[in-house]
Amino acid sequence: MFEALRDRLDSIFSKLKNKGKLSEADVDSSLREVRKALLEADVDYKVVKTLTENIRARAVGIDVLSSITPGQHVVSIVYEEISTLMGHDPVPLKISPKPPTVILMVGLQGCGKTTTTVKLAKRLQSGHKPLVVACDLKRPAAIEQLKVLSQQAKIPFYGVQSGSTDVISVIKGALEYAESHLIDIIIIDTAGRLHVDDELMNELVSIHEFIPPTETLLVVDAMTGQEAVKVASAFHEKIALTGTILTKLDGDARGGCALAIRSVTGVPVKFAGVGEGIDAIELFDGKRMAQRIMGMGDVAGLFEKVQQAINENEAEKMVDVLTSGKSFNLEDLLTQFQQISKMGPLGKLLEMIPGFNKLNVNKDIDPKVIKHNCAIIQSMTLSERRNPAIIKGGRRRRIALGSGTTVQKVNQLLAQYEQMKKLYKQLGKAGGHGFSLKNLFGR
Repeated sequence: MFEALRDRLDSIFSKLKNKGKLSEADVDSSLREVRKALLEADVDYKVVKTLTENIRARAVGIDVLSSITPGQHVVSIVYEEISTLMGHDPVPLKISPKPPTVILMVGLQGCGKTTTTVKLAKRLQSGHKPLVVACDLKRPAAIEQLKVLSQQAKIPFYGVQSGSTDVISVIKGALEYAESHLIDIIIIDTAGRLHVDDELMNELVSIHEFIPPTETLLVVDAMTGQEAVKVASAFHEKIALTGTILTKLDGDARGGCALAIRSVTGVPVKFAGVGEGIDAIELFDGKRMAQRIMGMGDVAGLFEKVQQAINENEAEKMVDVLTSGKSFNLEDLLTQFQQISKMGPLGKLLEMIPGFNKLNVNKDIDPKVIKHNCAIIQSMTLSERRNPAIIKGGRRRRIALGSGTTVQKVNQLLAQYEQMKKLYKQLGKAGGHGFSLKNLFGR
């Protein structure tokens, strides 16, 4: 999402870093460019004005201008101010000490509210027993969508037959269902509109009065830019939001609302939707987001994805291959491809590596490449996977036919395998000379 903004800021700060000494005029010139870049990223004008004024107040201080590396100091200040703008630390959901915890999901039609409801329930499922409740009674399709998604995610669902118009009666029924099924979290998917209107707000206010929610979360489409900030302000004024969830952060929008929404409303961003999958939701972390915007990568986020994708048995197996001198074969390579697939689009993962945006490599990596490579290996016999040396011309043609690819693709995969095999051999030798790979993988 922030690729254009990141590239602009990187260009601006590169000029500063190349200067041995900075003047106030240098800072002002750079801040004008920063201001322009933020406005083009669709950040609210008032937010941009306040942000650049705060940066300037700190950047023209004697400690910065007289520093040995003044350009680097300015970059640090910009990072800190952007991080402060979005919130330094993640804000977790509030869980009621007396069950059930009630989470009210609100937002305009088309923002991804129904999908996000199921994503949030799926995320909470590990330590709780959530129930999703369909309260968008004017759109039968929304009720059916929530039902289908909840079944896919194996989340309990509560809804009524289409034709009912009383939202309060639905919530009463959901409370009774929750009590009899030991449900401790109720997530209510409310009605949406194309725009904020009195009918929508009156319905939400009536729900608030009947069952004061533990959390009232506004789902906002990040693609809507500054309009998202206006929508958040309108909802917050009427029903006192406790948090927001930004959807479509994996898209190509300019990302201005992610920077401005907390500053304008005072309401923290709690989660971010980062893909279409049921698991594609993550805790919003202002520091990490600021690091991505500044081109610093997100090592902590990358590490978390690796932890989620690789189970302990798989890690132990790879350590055994490295440290015991066993040959790295195509079954091991298939395991690695499958692990990478679990972590999401490869291009997005690479963006989390510090400095990757500065490398002159193709960042638009086709996600089908890994899928095709998996298909090629899965089209091989067990003996071929364990002993790739036997894969000659006839076998390669059969494998290409079985995987729906070409002989050229099979040849490319086998060439990549040979490179990986050499790398693993080198790593194994390193492990035998005081470098503890077991500790590395264990951590």
